[in-house]
Amino acid sequence: MSARPAAQPTDGATPLPRSISPRRGRRRASSLGAALGLTVLGAVVPGSAFLAAGRRVLGGVTLAAFLLLLAGGAWLATGGRRTAVRTLVDTGSLMWVVVGLGVLALLWAVVVVAGYRMLRPARMSGGRALVGGLVVAAVVVAGVAPAAYAGRLVLVQRDLIAGVFDDGESATVVDTPDPFGDQERVNVLLLGGDGGEGRDGVRTDTVIVASISTETGETTLFSLPRNLEELPFPEDSPLSEVYPDGFWAGTESESLLNAVYRNGPAEYPDILGPTDDPGADFLKLGVGEALGLTIDYFVLVNLDGFSQLVDALGGITVNVNYWVPVGGDPGTGALPDAYIRPGRDVEMDGPTALAFARGRFGLTDYDRMARQRCTINAIIDAGDPVTLLAQYQELAATTQDIVSTDIPQGALDDFVDLAFLVKDAGVRSVVFDANLIDPAYPDYDEIRQIVEDALAAPTPAEQEPDTTAPSTPAPSSPSEEPAEPTQAEENPLTDVGDACAYDPEQAQEALDQGQPPTRNG
Repeated sequence: MSARPAAQPTDGATPLPRSISPRRGRRRASSLGAALGLTVLGAVVPGSAFLAAGRRVLGGVTLAAFLLLLAGGAWLATGGRRTAVRTLVDTGSLMWVVVGLGVLALLWAVVVVAGYRMLRPARMSGGRALVGGLVVAAVVVAGVAPAAYAGRLVLVQRDLIAGVFDDGESATVVDTPDPFGDQERVNVLLLGGDGGEGRDGVRTDTVIVASISTETGETTLFSLPRNLEELPFPEDSPLSEVYPDGFWAGTESESLLNAVYRNGPAEYPDILGPTDDPGADFLKLGVGEALGLTIDYFVLVNLDGFSQLVDALGGITVNVNYWVPVGGDPGTGALPDAYIRPGRDVEMDGPTALAFARGRFGLTDYDRMARQRCTINAIIDAGDPVTLLAQYQELAATTQDIVSTDIPQGALDDFVDLAFLVKDAGVRSVVFDANLIDPAYPDYDEIRQIVEDALAAPTPAEQEPDTTAPSTPAPSSPSEEPAEPTQAEENPLTDVGDACAYDPEQAQEALDQGQPPTRNG
């Protein structure tokens, strides 16, 4: 039987190749390999497979949509970062992000499959068709999986925002559409709660007020000692009536600043009215009165879960300039179990970092306050994008467990704007140590004047350059008597990074003296 002759054109035109469809100039790939290659290209650059198949309009529209999405992503990563961060702190917007990711993933999968169907050869054996289908399915799964993971992370972020910023009841916060209003400064009380196993309640051994300029982002941190006594309260507060001479809980040790959070609400649980965290409200009113500031919000980090946070980050790195005790009881004289050795860029896991932040045996509260600020800086430095992405679900769960605040969700947009200002502004610190005030007999008028002067002082950008190198003070020796309080320095402002710098001379001196004695000798 003779072969059927090829069709001949009647008008002298060139015959149409077999790989080209006579309808609308559509093309199919000449082989399965070519079809799969173009399909993968279409997965990377959506629309290109359609163009290769001769579907110019559909391919052009798809490619244009893809390029617009790329441009939008580039804008969010550069000029639109503020919009991106605002989205990340808005639970409603986050839900729409999840929906958008799902829709985009579905459309992308349709584009990939449709491109392959247009390009695959018209005639293939069953085995080759199966191979082609499996390869395309693998490409779709590989592309959809990251979108599904991103959607999961967005849901975790939404749960985190809803859990931490839960808009609960507060005796000191009024949720308004314009939280900052015409305020010149926003004052946030930062608390470190030393609760956990073997501890009776939460004691706030870290008390810092961050006063932030709403115009420039310039921030001044005011650190108060844990043993500050006679914490005052505003005259128009019911707390002033029950504590007319300052906070008192029966004994001196139970009346220190670090005991207000626990003991105040225990004695007067309903004095401030409905509130989810009466201890924080006690401290906001008292610390605000002590400093002459209105405290707008608080953030409490419970150190009970601190080590989990550090481990989730893969550890932190800090400079250690002297032997830091691990455990020990200054009250009973029980020696520490061990010491953290001085050194540059010491790597620490969660338990070691917690001991570094807590250690006080043979040292002072002010030494510990400085190390806690360094630990916070180290945590921020440890948060590289790769680690955060890989451990985000664990980090979010840990953060939700150890962080509480009365910042309402409605104020988060304003805090985002403020954070972008703070990032480019200076951060200064005033530590109310024994060289500045007497914590046992505090002169609160003097404290308020120091705060006022500090906030009125020119920022580093407004000052003449200072070529004097800062020095890191050595920790107090356990054999030394506490320093007598002196007249407040003219300028107690310091850079927050000074105490975190490595001092080789101080560290070597500590090493030469040898490790102090431990419980095990």
